[in-house]
Amino acid sequence: MKSYKVIVFVLFWLITSLAFSQDYERIDATILLYPKTFDSPEELSRLITRDFETEEEKVRAMYSWIIQNIAYEPDEYKQFDFKFKNYRERNKKEENTRKKVIKRTLQKGVAVCEGYAMLFEKLCELQGINNYLVRGDTKTNFNDIGRPFAKNHMWNVVYIDEKPYLFDLTWGAGKYNGKFIKEPTYFYYKTPPELFFKTHYPDMFEDAFIDRIIDREVFSSMPLIIAETLRMEDLELPLNGIIRSEEYFDSVAFVINNSDPKSVSYSYGDEKKAIENIERSENRIRFSVPLQLGVRDLLIYFDDKPAIGYKIK
Repeated sequence: MKSYKVIVFVLFWLITSLAFSQDYERIDATILLYPKTFDSPEELSRLITRDFETEEEKVRAMYSWIIQNIAYEPDEYKQFDFKFKNYRERNKKEENTRKKVIKRTLQKGVAVCEGYAMLFEKLCELQGINNYLVRGDTKTNFNDIGRPFAKNHMWNVVYIDEKPYLFDLTWGAGKYNGKFIKEPTYFYYKTPPELFFKTHYPDMFEDAFIDRIIDREVFSSMPLIIAETLRMEDLELPLNGIIRSEEYFDSVAFVINNSDPKSVSYSYGDEKKAIENIERSENRIRFSVPLQLGVRDLLIYFDDKPAIGYKIK
């Protein structure tokens, strides 16, 4: 009887997961039929009301439309003064600016992080979905390791069926490297807090939604964690993102938990070199990287994909 119940549970989980996945596909396909621009958020919201029913469906539709149709453009910072004082209780001046940002984002199809986040916020408001903006710091490159805290980014918290979830539509839309590279991803749709936190530190820590308190200085000193499935707590050695050459002899030892890549390699900004000796035990890997003097950055690869970054001093 016990095995029968297990089989029934597994079948139910598979059927439910498949149906949920297929529903996401329907939502994502539907918004591709929408116009690429709108005159107002109300116009887009009316289509969402027409085509979708639940909060989950509506939030997915908003996220999908925005990441598919809004391109990141840093020149947009010249259009407005984004130094708002209060994001949760805006004064009249800030609310007027928000309306202009949202309108321009919809009509021009370009934005910086404030445009992405404010448009998403407004669409949620129009649907009666509880949400708010979050301002904070992010970690995206080697230069971010060890620097002081900076409020350089904006993202969203949205309550779906009374439970809070984290969203970053700017990062969900793609990448910017001199120009915008459109790479829509749903990794930043309802991202688990422990994965979101390794790159996002909120100005108000409770918006991280993680159990333990981690100081801004600890976040700053962390390595650059690039692999999506890696968490802060998975890094056992080295814990600090700055590797000081005087603290090591001729190599740096690494211990990483909850990881079992087929291959591990490294680079100091030049050619990638494979690591031959990797100890594997209980989903933990151990290896060493030869210490090289006169370099600034060290990048570790899992299966030829960037995984963790360190600064060398």
